[in-house]
This record gives sequence, C-alpha cells and structure tokens, in this order.
Amino acid sequence: MVFQYTNAFVTIASVNCEELVNFYTRFLQQKPIILIPNIYAEFNLVGMRLGIFKPKNTNESEFEAITKSKISLCLEVSNLEDAIAHLTALGYPPPGKISIANHGREIYAYDPDGNRLILHQAIVNDN
Repeated sequence: MVFQYTNAFVTIASVNCEELVNFYTRFLQQKPIILIPNIYAEFNLVGMRLGIFKPKNTNESEFEAITKSKISLCLEVSNLEDAIAHLTALGYPPPGKISIANHGREIYAYDPDGNRLILHQAIVNDN
C-alpha cells in the first residue's frame, strides 16, 4: 500500500481562538471558509490553507505557555510597506526593521498569540 496525502495545511492552536480568528480575518482581509465559533476557523490562502483551532483540553502543557516557536508563517507580499502599514493599523506593528536578504526584503511581525509572521517581498527581476 502506497501512502498518499490529499492536501496539506498549517494550523495554529490557541486558547484565545476568537481573538486570533478576528486578527487573521482582518489581516488576511477575508472571512474564514469554515467557521465554528470559538472552536475552529479555516482560511483559504494561495497555495495552502490556514486553520486556527481551540484545543479541547486547554490544560495540556503543550498549549499553555506562549513560547517562541521555531515555525513561522511566511507570507509573500507584493508591497512590504503596505503590509507593514496594514499590520500597524490592526495594532500589531512589526517590532524590528526591514532586513535585506539575497532573496528579497522581509520583516518579522507577531500575531496576538505571539506566533511569528514573516512578511516577505521577493526581488523582482526586470529582465
């Protein structure tokens, strides 16, 4: 028997599910495609889906403490300054400055739960 997957998506667990769903609704400028209030929401992004869920047992230690995660939600944007202005207007301004990498410009930001977002603007070749 050969293993096959049918889809892949990223999920974020949060005891503050409603706050996070509201943030991503405003940040992504779209309503969830699936919404079970205060339990689960799913957004359809280009090339992937983003799910946000409230853990059934919030006493589990893996969901209790907010710690710095090694995983980031990286979103490529067409205009980095516009994305920064949008996050700032939502009340979540990126704490640092734009950095330059050989693949483009990027900045770190954080959602209400402290999950790292990387906003990235690729280098455009005019060739």
